[in-house]
Amino acid sequence: MTSQKAEKKHTLNATGSQSLFFSSSNICEFSSVLRDVQAYISSNYAGLITDGGKDEIKAQTKRYIAKYIQDNRTSVSGMTEQELIDAIYTEMAEFSFLTKYIFGEGIEEIDVNAWDDVEVQYSDGTTKKLDEHFESPEHAVNVVRRMLHVSGMVLDNASPTALGHLSKNIRIAVLKTPVVDEDVGVAASIRIVNPQSMHKEDFIQGGTATEPMLDFLSECLRYGVSTCVAGATSSGKTTLAGWLMTTIPDSKRIFTIENGSRELALVRRKDGKVINSVIHTLTRDSENERQRITQTSLLDMSLRFNPDYVVVGEMRSSEANAAQEAARTGITVLTTIHSNSCEATWRRMVSLCKRAVDMSDETLLAYVTEAYPLVVFCKQLENKSRRVMEIMECEILPDGTRNFRPLFQYHITENRMENDKFLISGHHEIVQGISKSLQRRLLENGMPQNTLKRILSMGGVS
Repeated sequence: MTSQKAEKKHTLNATGSQSLFFSSSNICEFSSVLRDVQAYISSNYAGLITDGGKDEIKAQTKRYIAKYIQDNRTSVSGMTEQELIDAIYTEMAEFSFLTKYIFGEGIEEIDVNAWDDVEVQYSDGTTKKLDEHFESPEHAVNVVRRMLHVSGMVLDNASPTALGHLSKNIRIAVLKTPVVDEDVGVAASIRIVNPQSMHKEDFIQGGTATEPMLDFLSECLRYGVSTCVAGATSSGKTTLAGWLMTTIPDSKRIFTIENGSRELALVRRKDGKVINSVIHTLTRDSENERQRITQTSLLDMSLRFNPDYVVVGEMRSSEANAAQEAARTGITVLTTIHSNSCEATWRRMVSLCKRAVDMSDETLLAYVTEAYPLVVFCKQLENKSRRVMEIMECEILPDGTRNFRPLFQYHITENRMENDKFLISGHHEIVQGISKSLQRRLLENGMPQNTLKRILSMGGVS
């Protein structure tokens, strides 16, 4: 009992040391200290690390690290005792220097181009090369393997590519040799998708869209017009789609489907109670076919939950066909897709649908334009600002032909560089009003006459 108290007092003194650089007679390289501590922990307390990062286990592990450092009078030049303990722990049980960026504020993406080339993209669009890097290609591979272990993925010569997740909002894509050069070690893209509580004013003040554009989209969605938000990665399409869903009345039932990690946070509470009706779901990847949960299977499942709205986080493959079928059966669908223009979006939907069904392009184009009368195209400009570049309607004429009608557009009036910075100016314009067929559809879905008149007054009656 006495020895336990002595050890506890000893370790508390170790972790609570306030000295700037602790007294020691054994100054070592960090890598050698790490190896020695890993051997010590593995030999004496192996179960701790494998149990994961629970707070109690984390604190206990750090106490054992501190005990080893104190007992061996070990130090690393330029590091306090607590800094050394923290650094050793994060190398052993977390993700090396990446940990503070992965769980930091305001970071959207971490790109590992090579073991000695890492850059971070912040939520304001800026990108920064880090001075920090891994110690070697092997070190980079080992850290990334720990990340993939969370989602049960293996990275080795037989499986040199992997897609995994660290949590419900952090996804990771990885390449290792022989897909990348041996001296690179590993290439990885870590995408941190934090649900954001954006308000209409944020989009307006940031220049993403105008108030009439946002009102138009929210009213159309409210009254049953399925919409696709298109754009490249980091164009702001998911953020816009997420805000649109917050404009839906609490009485409407929403079913969301996302790929592996969650970007949408639509549940609303008041006085401790949930006031709306939302079911958030995630796909699950697995090498075992029976354990894999796809967007298509979740789309089929969603129909059994009697939803008013189905949100498909991002269409990438054959689920596009199930989504357009749902939209044509009366369910309002909001989805996002990678595309480079409004018109190209419908064509891309056709190519994705063909992965599920053997139909002509003409037939599928008729289906997807009926399913999604509206497409919104978002883009991140060279100065990193995000803009809704166009809102387009696909009008179905009485003879069955299609007419692509641009409703709103963003026009760039100036684009130049000054002191290595892009200076871009422009403005949004109303091009024309919605078609008669869309007007009828909105009225049939319950839109009040005065609301429709307000929408028509923006662009004139067509």
